[in-house]
Amino acid sequence: MVALAAVTALLAGGCGGDTEQKTAGQAAKEKAQRTATSSVSIEPTKRYTVQQLADAVGCTPKSAGKAKDFRQAGCVKGEDSFVFLDFDTAQGQQDWLRYATLYGGVYLVGDRWVLSGKSKEYMESLRDKLGGTIQEKPKG
Repeated sequence: MVALAAVTALLAGGCGGDTEQKTAGQAAKEKAQRTATSSVSIEPTKRYTVQQLADAVGCTPKSAGKAKDFRQAGCVKGEDSFVFLDFDTAQGQQDWLRYATLYGGVYLVGDRWVLSGKSKEYMESLRDKLGGTIQEKPKG
């Protein structure tokens, strides 16, 4: 959860105009693209809101606010924490995922939405209900 909050803050705040920072940021994006893994998508997938994603998990979301291109909410159900995001654009979603996968985690990714939760196995069970693709940073 802390990593997701850091990623959210980074994307909401933007990057500085320094060429060196942009080069480092671009290198991080390229590395994330090379190292992120995904599993086969289960169709159909449709656009979900953070509220609909929370309903699928069975919890009441607490909004973390709206950034430039996405809305974020989270909830705790028992001992498990979840983060829900819906995006205005597919490009915004891809940009967010490039940074998020650098921090690890398991993400269920659909049409301009992302759900992060307790385990890959749980994300797979939600994929059966919601569709989408599971993405994660490979171990090692």
